Amino acid sequence: MDCVNSNTAGAWLSIDLDAICDNWRLLRSLVASGNCAAVVKADAYGLGARPVAAALYRAGCRHFFVAHLGEGMVLRSGLAPDAVVYVMHGVPPGAEPDCVAHGLVPVLNSCQQIAAWGELARDRGETLAAVVQVDSGMARLGLSAAELLQVRQNASALQGIKVNFVMSHLACADDPWHPANRSQLARFEAARRLFPGVPATLANSSGIFLGADYHFDLARPGAALYGVAPVPGQPNPMKAVVRLQAKVIQTRTVLAGEGVGYSFSWVAPTDSRIATVSVGYADGYLRSLSGRGSAWLGEQELPLVGRVSMDTVTVDVSALPEHTVQPGTLLDLMAPQHPVDAVAERAGTIGYEILTALGTRYHRSYLQAGACHPA
Repeated sequence: MDCVNSNTAGAWLSIDLDAICDNWRLLRSLVASGNCAAVVKADAYGLGARPVAAALYRAGCRHFFVAHLGEGMVLRSGLAPDAVVYVMHGVPPGAEPDCVAHGLVPVLNSCQQIAAWGELARDRGETLAAVVQVDSGMARLGLSAAELLQVRQNASALQGIKVNFVMSHLACADDPWHPANRSQLARFEAARRLFPGVPATLANSSGIFLGADYHFDLARPGAALYGVAPVPGQPNPMKAVVRLQAKVIQTRTVLAGEGVGYSFSWVAPTDSRIATVSVGYADGYLRSLSGRGSAWLGEQELPLVGRVSMDTVTVDVSALPEHTVQPGTLLDLMAPQHPVDAVAERAGTIGYEILTALGTRYHRSYLQAGACHPA
């Protein structure tokens, strides 16, 4: 599954599939229904949708959510027939036959999407599966309360459509005390009553931790699968998934008063030993980490000094014996002692952005010792 040869790549990205599976099992154990999907949109948050989904399938997951039709088409071909792939953005106008041909289930977000999907079903003389999304207060995707009532009062609106789930999405689930959570729950329950007997899905990663009231028939975790803390400010119960290491290109001594990198944003206060490391914002190591990021060698934290440039960062390695950092030495940029949320905090962003920004120049390896089997 390696994208770039380990000898030629400037940086290595290791993805622990066993940890992803363990995270899914933990989340599933918290869901009242015991039914837990996996959100693998954006190439599984940058980590590789096909290997991630294949591992989760072996662990027992059967429901997978992507954002775009194209993502679903790629993913569907690598999964067994009993796995269900849902397309959260629905189907672009005119692409409905492609959705059917690839065995995908669209999330219908508007009256127009419902009409187009139903028309295709009737033209084919078939019943086509779908999910109906309602807007419970996020004002992003889904039917408004008025549109939902209109659809339910029109006996022919859903003709030919088998509604697998009624769905909505929580806007503030990462803040357990936000009043929007209860407000959205109440709106969703009202919408669900218009679909008697139809299963429901509401909780995302953080929503799972709001309690059983939010779980319904299927939970849809995403970022928590990949090690992102589901409840900010609380201890993270998820296993770390990603290790990012970059190679030292060279080291040099910088004398006191000399500047390093673009605009000399860092000037050495004393004579310092600086390592130039092969990673930059072209690899998704964000420029906002300039002067804030850190590298690690073992337990030793090493400050990033100067600007993050396109292909390199510079790291102060003065705290280490000279022989320990040489060309080719791998320094950790994300690891269990410095996980994705810590990097995100330094960058002034969230773990989601850190993961999805990871580029294609890494040597990627997928670690799997055999834990991804049904529990």
